Amino acid sequence: MTATAEPWQKAEIAGPTKALVITKPEVVVAMIKKAKRPILIVGHEATEKEEAELMDYAIKLAKIGKIPLVATAHIVGKFVKKGFQPAASMPAVDIANRLVDPNWKGLDGEGQYDLAMLMGITYYMEWVIFSALKHFGGPNLKTISLDRYYHPHASWSFPNMSVENWVQNLKTIIEKLGE
Repeated sequence: MTATAEPWQKAEIAGPTKALVITKPEVVVAMIKKAKRPILIVGHEATEKEEAELMDYAIKLAKIGKIPLVATAHIVGKFVKKGFQPAASMPAVDIANRLVDPNWKGLDGEGQYDLAMLMGITYYMEWVIFSALKHFGGPNLKTISLDRYYHPHASWSFPNMSVENWVQNLKTIIEKLGE
């Protein structure tokens, strides 16, 4: 896989601490299995990217990993039409604010999340969300970008990659997580 670990949004400077590059999808599987309280946040682009059927991958990931899924923007109805009920629906910035709030006990009241995975959110918005989580999310919160562009503010991120490689990585994560 030919991949680069440069921000897709060139004008922004990430700072000295940058995301570790996910070179193998098994890294994501291991992090999900290790996490006590993971959460998956899915944005509107999951319904717009026909090339990858991102929404279907998000549903499979949430079901197989038993991960609460937060649908952002207006897409909760599209999940419901597919027969999947997200754990919550709220704006992306709202869930990000809750994740940095040390007093928030999660969607179910059981405590803070230790792994936040984001996908399908507009790149520049995801950039600032990851930046907020990196700087204010606390030492126990790890973040993963599941999009096909490198996000330097995440803890872990795929590098910039082709749609084909990205889709194959998502399929591998779902397959290995189900084992």
